[in-house]
Amino acid sequence: MPEYLAPGVYVEETSFRSKSIEGVSTTTTGFIGPTRYGPTDLEPEIITSLGEFERVYGDRQQLEFGDAGLMHNFMWHAVRAFFEEGGPRLYVVRVFKQRTGSDGRAGGSFPDSGGSTAIKVKARFPGDAGNLRVRFTVRLGQNILTGKTGSPIIRSLYDRDIVWIGDVESPISSPPGSGTFYIAQRDDENDTWNFEKTTSPVATLALSGLDPERGDNVRVATLAVSVGAPDGTATQTLEKVPLDPEHKQGGALDSISARFAEKPGNAASARTLPIVVELGDGIEDGLGVLRALLDSESGLADALNDMKSTDAERSVEIVLSGGNDGDRPGAAEYEGEADEDSSIKTGMKAFEDIEDISIVAAPGSTFGYEDGYADDAATIVNSLISHAEKMHYRIAVLDSGDGQTISQVRAMRAKLDSSHAAFYYPWVKILDPVTRAEINLPPSGFVAGIYARNDRNRAVYKAPANEVVNLAIGFEQLLNKGQQEVLNPEGVNCFRFFEGRGYRLWGARTISSDPEWKYVNVRRYFAYLERSIDRGTQWAVFEPNGEALWANVRRSIEDFLFAEWQSGALLGDKPEKAYFVRCDRSTMSQNDLDNGKLICLIGVAALKPAEFVIFRIGQWTADRKS
Repeated sequence: MPEYLAPGVYVEETSFRSKSIEGVSTTTTGFIGPTRYGPTDLEPEIITSLGEFERVYGDRQQLEFGDAGLMHNFMWHAVRAFFEEGGPRLYVVRVFKQRTGSDGRAGGSFPDSGGSTAIKVKARFPGDAGNLRVRFTVRLGQNILTGKTGSPIIRSLYDRDIVWIGDVESPISSPPGSGTFYIAQRDDENDTWNFEKTTSPVATLALSGLDPERGDNVRVATLAVSVGAPDGTATQTLEKVPLDPEHKQGGALDSISARFAEKPGNAASARTLPIVVELGDGIEDGLGVLRALLDSESGLADALNDMKSTDAERSVEIVLSGGNDGDRPGAAEYEGEADEDSSIKTGMKAFEDIEDISIVAAPGSTFGYEDGYADDAATIVNSLISHAEKMHYRIAVLDSGDGQTISQVRAMRAKLDSSHAAFYYPWVKILDPVTRAEINLPPSGFVAGIYARNDRNRAVYKAPANEVVNLAIGFEQLLNKGQQEVLNPEGVNCFRFFEGRGYRLWGARTISSDPEWKYVNVRRYFAYLERSIDRGTQWAVFEPNGEALWANVRRSIEDFLFAEWQSGALLGDKPEKAYFVRCDRSTMSQNDLDNGKLICLIGVAALKPAEFVIFRIGQWTADRKS
């Protein structure tokens, strides 16, 4: 209660409304599986387009596993299908299994002779896509020396910048136009600059010894680091990288070794900068970095003294080698690990800290189910189901195996039972943009996109079925009505082709044996209600547990459910037939109150899909009374 100690007028704000509950998103999806490139142990970042996925996780080219050979890039295809079918937001977790004796990361060094003074470059992440072409280009900026004889002025210079100084008569005699590299050091006490050259012969220049009118030049040397494919395509360039390892700008290290560190301070850099640069033990300053570059390219020194030289003439290139896609990931890689000491999570455990995911899938994990991969695939499927049940507000989209017959898919489905998962068959046929041939893809990428499209165009309470599959040019197996009559009662959602209506998803059941949770839309709608109420009533925690709080909670939930009923999400022509909310002495005992519990009982009449539409027609006579 506020205190009133002095006479006066006090204006206070108060609320006469109940707390509102906002509906949560149901379209955000999480995919897990192998990719061409990208992080395996970083917290997943949200992805909103296929291009964004490619920048972090690599292109669409096929994967080559050491133990399984060449395989389609199922993750890329699933991401493409997800966005094409209408999905808006996606999280991706990459799984990787090392080959024996290799961590899968490409690498190289320069000078080629290696040694402690070499600069080592390696791919930040494992994968064949890490066999990159890296170019280091030394660039000299504009002359920053101005002023008059006896009072030179220098601008736009940072401590430990590497500078090129030319046309200096003293203390180093040099032909006109040639230059020498120095380390710029700030003398704060005298408010001036000194320039040191640590290589033989060791020399020091003071700013006062430079004469702008004589033609002396001071130019800052920086690196431009370009990274691309070995053929030179898809280049990414980082400009104006300082050479000195101890260079700071804005109080933080920003040199070549800091920006391309194994674990850079900027999380975004850890995902988007594809290489790691390590300086050898003999490289102590920026001049050492420059010396390694000069040792790698004999013509670089002449090019740096020629202001008209091209970028190509002032560059050192290295092609990284040794990167590979590892072996095919198994159940252990998909399940992942959680390191409590470093907070690093891999596999499905990385999804546990992301609250807004509603759909999870592992595209391609069931490939080869009938060809010796059944144990791993079945374990991965069970891990998906366990994850969805543990996170409570999620549903797992499960793929059948490729090339399965009706009896094989029934046998696979018979081993599963959960209200938090849905099973889809058969695989979807598309035209592969990589091989230009027809290939079959797992359904989960398409289905997750259809879920999202259905939620955005209609609502989460509408069954995600009778929906067109946009990318499909066929299915692995064309099912007829009789075959679906066998599969549908067992909770196998089928893709069907209908003449004049195209390729459609024609099923919306979970794999639950509980008839109360038979339909996907009912499961997902209750997850939506529960999570919305969960998030919208957090304000009630630690409030005084009495009649006022109970009434406020009831009003908040009733207002939310009334809006749902008005939108057509609940069955009943009146609100009292569609839902009820009880939060009073009838739902709580004195023992509950003594133990700090507020118990609210909520009932809703959910809409079930019209799975079987039946019209009964009989003969009628004109003179017969109705």
